[in-house]
Amino acid sequence: MRVTQDQPTTPYEAMGGAAFFETLVHHFYEGVAEDDLLRTMYPEEDLGPAERRLRMFLEQYWGGPGTYSEERGHPRLRMRHNPYVIDDEARDAWLRSMRRALDRTIVEQGLDPAWEQELWRYLVGAAIAMVNQMPPEQPGIPVQDAQEPPR
Repeated sequence: MRVTQDQPTTPYEAMGGAAFFETLVHHFYEGVAEDDLLRTMYPEEDLGPAERRLRMFLEQYWGGPGTYSEERGHPRLRMRHNPYVIDDEARDAWLRSMRRALDRTIVEQGLDPAWEQELWRYLVGAAIAMVNQMPPEQPGIPVQDAQEPPR
């Protein structure tokens, strides 16, 4: 199959390129600013820079410009998020804000349903991977020490 100039060659291009990711991430951070739980993770002066970092990361991940790595090196997402308490509640708040942002962006920019599913699958997996606080032990359900291998 020959690729012509009209056919997108990367997921980044197929999703709508810079305009799609700028809109998605901007809508996401509008939600962050209004969410009491998420807002605690972002000092006022970090909202704008955080928006830019997430946009650059997502663009690069999906085949767009490599600006994120050029400026910040390897993403090291777990390490970069480790200073924050990310439990199931924080993960779910992040996903709610991202889902609203994605739904709004799809209305405004459009997105092929197959790419929506692929993008959402990635975002859910990434959110799960960032959880760094286990829920408290519940009666009858032992929680093993993370340093101790399972028996």
